[in-house]
Amino acid sequence: MWNRMKRKLAPRSFRFKVILIAVVCLMIPAMITLYVYSYLTKDAMKEQAISNANRELSLAGAYVSKIFDDMLYAVNYVQLDSEINTILKKNANADRKPKNIKYEEYLEYRKVTKTIENMTLLGEKSYVTILLKNGMHYTNYPLADYNPEMLFQEPWFKQLEEVYGYETIWIGSQPTVFASEREENPYQISVARTLRDANLRIYGYVIVTIMESEIKQAFAGIQDSGDMLLVDSANRILSHSDNEQIGTTFPYAEQVAQAKASNMIEVEKETYVYADHPLSYTGWKLVSMNPYKQAISKMNHLFDNVFFAQFISFVLFFLLLTSVLQTVTKPLVHLGQVATTVQGGNLKVRSNIRSQDEIGKLSHSFNQMLDRINEMIKEITETQVRKRKAEFAMLQAQINPHFLFNVLNSIRMKVMRKGDYESAEMISSLSKLLRMTIEKEKGMIPFQEEVDIVEDFVKLMNMRQKEKVELKINVSPEVYSEEIPRFILQPIIENSMIHGLNQSAGVISVEAYIHQNDFVVVIEDNGQGMSEEALHKLRHSLSIQADLVDGKHKKGFSNLGISNVYERMRMTFGEAFAMEVHSLRGKGTKVSMYVSRGGREADVQSDAG
Repeated sequence: MWNRMKRKLAPRSFRFKVILIAVVCLMIPAMITLYVYSYLTKDAMKEQAISNANRELSLAGAYVSKIFDDMLYAVNYVQLDSEINTILKKNANADRKPKNIKYEEYLEYRKVTKTIENMTLLGEKSYVTILLKNGMHYTNYPLADYNPEMLFQEPWFKQLEEVYGYETIWIGSQPTVFASEREENPYQISVARTLRDANLRIYGYVIVTIMESEIKQAFAGIQDSGDMLLVDSANRILSHSDNEQIGTTFPYAEQVAQAKASNMIEVEKETYVYADHPLSYTGWKLVSMNPYKQAISKMNHLFDNVFFAQFISFVLFFLLLTSVLQTVTKPLVHLGQVATTVQGGNLKVRSNIRSQDEIGKLSHSFNQMLDRINEMIKEITETQVRKRKAEFAMLQAQINPHFLFNVLNSIRMKVMRKGDYESAEMISSLSKLLRMTIEKEKGMIPFQEEVDIVEDFVKLMNMRQKEKVELKINVSPEVYSEEIPRFILQPIIENSMIHGLNQSAGVISVEAYIHQNDFVVVIEDNGQGMSEEALHKLRHSLSIQADLVDGKHKKGFSNLGISNVYERMRMTFGEAFAMEVHSLRGKGTKVSMYVSRGGREADVQSDAG
């Protein structure tokens, strides 16, 4: 039944579909807009109240942030001033000073205290304490007001042992410790930081304190209409107009969590607008709660006028849309007819739409597509012919390598029959190397085969040279089965013989083993080594996976061979591969390669997936 109704209601033409979709897309947004507008107009005053609360909170937040910035400025000044730090480090490493200090030490003491007094002249009043590890202290307040050594007894002081660099500890509201401030300002807020030397050892502490009453000044502008307070990350009240509230938990945290999306909470049957403003550095935030009362009767008249205007606009737009769609869809209908003709197999037909809009561009692209299809048909036909010729040539070329190997084997047998075993061995080594070079389907080979290649290569090179090179192989049995790309050792050993040993006698050692689940290969020679400049350029080229550095530098190792090996190993094993090159002039060169077996297995599984 439902499927039958859908078939009857289904539009029969593209033009009908476009008009129907346009009407639906016009009516649904219009109805939703009217509904949303009616809802939002009723809550317009509420949004305004929320906006005002956020604006007031932002202004108060800027004021409080300025206070905290001044506190951090004082801490940073002490930590970064080199002259002050020199004095502090010297005194921190000395014994406690006696009362009758030297005049020079007195001048240093006055210099530090004068500095911290001057940097706190501007802005809000703050108390700065520099406390050294041995108990010495510098303050901008008298010792009778507060003894800084009492800071060692504070419960939060132990946290400073875990603070490094520019990290700070913000201490929320605590009872005022300064005798001159206790009566008028019962609470204080502090920030503390450690002073560490180059070895990260603590030699002192910086503590900057302000009175909590300075924060209250930011709340003065809204006290008549609402309530503003400063809370920490645990919703403990740090600053409030009522001192009895300080130190307690914000009582409406649960209601705020439940109504966070609307910024409206119910407290004792009265609605409040809630807003908060996070403060940088501290993890604290400012919170405001303002009572919400407003009437929405004036919005009803506005809503009626908007509804009537939208209805008239909808009717006029619908008539205009119908006329425009008739004109717009006409070229599309024509283009659809051309597509039907192409579907019948006629690839010579072309559309004749010449407009400059998207439909004209679509028509032009459609014509280009037909032209390209005709060209591709021609190209595919020609490609098939060339492919058959190439396959025939490939089959014919495969005869040549086998013929070459057979001829070399025949020569080797004749040489052996004549007793020239050295030449026969040379021919055998050459045949193996040629076979390995030609067999391109062998991307990965066991390490055993790579060692055999190297041995044959050294044999051939020794036959060319007057002075022989000794190749020492020290390979653990368990690594012979490790799969690596072919010709990984040969380029490095060739560099050692030609550039490192300069085609003279010497020793090249190849060592391979498993260490902590890493496959390690070390190639080392006792040749002339590389200069520091050449070694630096080589390492730099490896770090950025470059091709060649400077072709003029041929002393020591050639960058070409090592870069080629590095790039192929990097392409095979990715991040699991690493290479190190060490060389000293006149002492030889050492190349170490590391392949993480765990990382390699992950790459293999990824490729398999």
